[in-house]
Amino acid sequence: MNSAERRAARWYRLRGWRIVGANVWAGRNEIDLVARRGRSLRFVEVKEKTGPRFGDPAEMVTVEKQRRVRRAAAAFLASHPELRGLDVAFDVVAVWEGSLRRLPDAF
Repeated sequence: MNSAERRAARWYRLRGWRIVGANVWAGRNEIDLVARRGRSLRFVEVKEKTGPRFGDPAEMVTVEKQRRVRRAAAAFLASHPELRGLDVAFDVVAVWEGSLRRLPDAF
């Protein structure tokens, strides 16, 4: 896990989420974080930029990246039937110049 992913995991844990997985490979694609709180299950894509060039890190989550994360989430859920009935959503966490911003239900 890189520093942005560790920071995002800590952010979720401090707010009552349990990290179910980190850097999980499923369906030949990676999911940065899988977090659960109650009946909610979040598949989290973490993006970081260290400088002001090239825009917001959240913009790095392209349509293709979204497709890959969704495919990985489907494969993850297929291998974890105990999680299938939960409310699933996809978050993006953008870490940029020291600040962390969570975009819930980003895609």
